[in-house]
Amino acid sequence: MRIVPVLRAFVAAAGFTMAVASPSLAIPQKGQPAPPLKVVSTSGQQISLANYKGYVLVIDFFATWCPPCREAIPHLNGISRKYGRQGLQVLGLSLDDGDEGAVKDFIASKRIVYPVALAGQDVQTDYGLRSLPTVYVIDKRGNVADRFMGGSDATLKNMETLIKKLLAEK
Repeated sequence: MRIVPVLRAFVAAAGFTMAVASPSLAIPQKGQPAPPLKVVSTSGQQISLANYKGYVLVIDFFATWCPPCREAIPHLNGISRKYGRQGLQVLGLSLDDGDEGAVKDFIASKRIVYPVALAGQDVQTDYGLRSLPTVYVIDKRGNVADRFMGGSDATLKNMETLIKKLLAEK
């Protein structure tokens, strides 16, 4: 009779371990290599993390229907212009479910100055997306420097401070 509670505990522990180990629940951690990334921009350019080796990369996960995402675009355009010559690259990844036409219209209306691609489910899973906007800052070696969620002024200011620090590193 005691075997049933022991068996239940074992099954529960195994389920917990599987859930924790599941890649679908993984969130890339600071200092760890950024998850692989292969997408095609709305202009047809093949993009992978290898394209950004030696650069500080800002990856902005957004959706055209997300108000905080829309509000962050001018700031991202600004840092792209301000720090681009110093080694910063920005990449927008849209979660707009395959509606490339709507994304292209959004890019034009917001005058986005950096490449944008649709983020497939695999990319969303690999980057552990839970909310929008989510921005990852990747250092020159391809490691996650930090993750920022939301588009508040304080968040954007903290992100820019980190970018300046990373650009100053050799």
